[in-house]
Amino acid sequence: MEIEEFRREYLQAGLRRKDLHEDPIEQFETWLAQAVVGGLTDPTAMVVATVDARGRPWQRIVLLKDFGHQGFVFYTNTESRKATAIAGNPQVSLHFPWNVLERQVIVGGRAEKMSAGEVARYFLSRPRESQLAAWASAQSRPISARQVLHQKVAEMQDKFKKRQIPLPGFWGGYRVVPEQLEFWQGGAHRLHDRFLYTRQDDLGWSIERLAP
Repeated sequence: MEIEEFRREYLQAGLRRKDLHEDPIEQFETWLAQAVVGGLTDPTAMVVATVDARGRPWQRIVLLKDFGHQGFVFYTNTESRKATAIAGNPQVSLHFPWNVLERQVIVGGRAEKMSAGEVARYFLSRPRESQLAAWASAQSRPISARQVLHQKVAEMQDKFKKRQIPLPGFWGGYRVVPEQLEFWQGGAHRLHDRFLYTRQDDLGWSIERLAP
């Protein structure tokens, strides 16, 4: 397969400075709404990139569960690979690959643990099957076979039969407080449009156009 020949032109739209919100969170909200209206599969899916204690980066896809001026929220097992990496280095990057719209958004910032109350409210809103899966899975750890996982789920079903499933002590949430956000729009002949927002302490955000 000659993969170097795989290419296409990006012709859907351009992005100009005058089109941008001064606030990157408002800009993100606009683009996310357009991704939802556009019928994208999993529009809230994002890549979370972390760096471990040995300086090795790792990425995985999770779902964005909330966002606002305080940050971008996701939930996970706090003993997982990503949580272990965050404990040692809270600087993470989020990437929203909205390829169908020829767009991507990159967020760089610091991950902070959410309060137990916030985590419990979200956990109790999840489908029961998802709650059971959280209890059954020792996330990121080796298992001998898929059947082991099914057996563990069955054990949890029996354990919590006819009662509310409590929040696991090893399950939590993170809010990524953004320091930079980049909005990328594909352009013809690889002349893409890129704008970088950078937090200026309490003075708002600076906006720069970047070369593609």
